This record gives sequence, C-alpha cells and structure tokens, in this order.
Amino acid sequence: MDNIRQLPRLMVFAAIVKNGSFTQAAKALGITKSAVSQQIMLLENELGVRVLNRTTRGISLTALGEKLLLRCQLLQDQADQIFADVVNAGVAPTGRFAVTFPHALEATVVIPALEQLCAEYPGLEPELLVSDSSLDLINYNLDVAIHAGELPNSSYRALPVGTITEVFCATPLYLNRAGVPQTADDLCQHRWIATGWQHRTMSIRQIKLNQKSAITLNRFAKTNTLPSALELALHHMGIVLLPDVVAKPLFSSGDLVHILKDITGPHWPVHTLHAYTNDKPVHISRFHQLVCLHLQNR
Repeated sequence: MDNIRQLPRLMVFAAIVKNGSFTQAAKALGITKSAVSQQIMLLENELGVRVLNRTTRGISLTALGEKLLLRCQLLQDQADQIFADVVNAGVAPTGRFAVTFPHALEATVVIPALEQLCAEYPGLEPELLVSDSSLDLINYNLDVAIHAGELPNSSYRALPVGTITEVFCATPLYLNRAGVPQTADDLCQHRWIATGWQHRTMSIRQIKLNQKSAITLNRFAKTNTLPSALELALHHMGIVLLPDVVAKPLFSSGDLVHILKDITGPHWPVHTLHAYTNDKPVHISRFHQLVCLHLQNR
C-alpha cells in the first residue's frame, strides 16, 4: 500500500465525517462532490473494506471507520501544527503553563492533552489547579481555564470545546441491595449522593421523547468535590449523577452501572478561557485543540 498517497484520502474521509455528508465536505474542502466520492472509493479499494456506510438517510461509520477517525483527526491536527510551527518558527514556548479545570475532565481529557502538548513543546512546565469551582484567570495567575457550565460575564475570550452530560449510575452491589430503578419516579426513592452544584430538585431529559421535566431526589449525602461523590458511590452508598466523561470508563470496567439510559441530568457546555486580546501563543491554541479532540472522542 502506498501510504503517502493515502494521506489526502484519509483527510477527505475525516472531512466527510466532520461535515456530515459528501456534499458539505466538498464545500469545506473547496472541491467537487465527485472528487470527494472518488477519494473515498480509492481509499476503500486500497484498504479492501468500507470505512463509510451510505444510505438514503445519510452516512455512518463502519467498525474500521470508527478506528480510523480518531487517528485521522490526530493526523489533521499534526498537519495544522506543522504550519503553525512554520509561522511561529523560533518562538517555541517555554516556562510555566498554568491551567485550571474541573475534576471531571482531569483523567480522560486534560492529562492526555497535556501529555501531547508537552511532547510537542518540551520547554513547557505545566502547573495544574484542579477545582470544581470557577477560578479567575487574573486572580490566580492562570494561562487557561477550562469552564463547564454557563459562561460568567467577563472580558476573557471563550472558545467552545463540547458538552458534558450528567448520567445516573451506581455500583452493581448497591443496585442488588436496593433494586434497579425502572422509571424517573423510582430514582426519588433511592439514596442520592450530591455534589455542591447539584440540587434536590433538578431538570432531567428523556432522550427518546425529547422532553424535559423536574424531579426531587432523596439526598443522602453531599460533598463539595466530584471525586468524593464518586468514592461514596463506589463504596455502594447510593446513586450518583456523574458527567459522562467520568462515568463511561467505569461502565466499561463494570465498577458502575448506567441507570435509566434514556434519562439524563443537566447538559453542560464546556469552553476554554484565556485573557489574550490579540493573537494568542501557539501552545494556547494547540492546548485548546487537544482538549477538543479528547473530549469529543472520550
């Protein structure tokens, strides 16, 4: 296989997924729809397997396509970074890089993003301030803040990253003892472990019906940090409402069970904040890019 020749075809594949169709990908790339189709046909012929399923309702990824997508996104990021490095030649960032973020994003988003950032810019010295409270950039002398929730009024520049959804979960042992909730009303009968930002009465969303409603939960315990709430839940003490980015690895390991998959708690927008008014340093842009990548592919 001619790997070099496949590179632009992989980029076209990633553009189709990002834009949702061959037509929109063609517009984004500035080429014709037939050229996009030709690139995907050549890619699939070379691989000997489909990467996209095409139906009258749109496109979807095959199993191989899902594996390829993340690597294609990383490849695109690396290509973008090459040109950014050319523009910023001789201005390699060094020194302290201070960032704050909520506990929910620590393990699966921020740490992997920092690992890649420091590999690309080895002169950086990361300083982390993990807090579920919103910390001001100037007051805490920070370069970047990752904020989950509605944005505060400020003069800082906010760049969208993605969305976090809170989901209900508990350990298998707790559910074996207390029973598995079958409806939203059943949740109200269980012991609930709350964090500082969660209130007894909260809005929930039923995904299939696309409806919102309010329920009042039976708070058993309250803590000011997400890790504490998680530890209480892992010790079989009740149901907990966790950000999906935290819960998914624990569902995969079997430590927690996803309760009422059709019902979610609040949805929180995520942004990176910085105080630069003009062109921001290249490592700030790259960090935002990596955070987006890891949140969207969690």
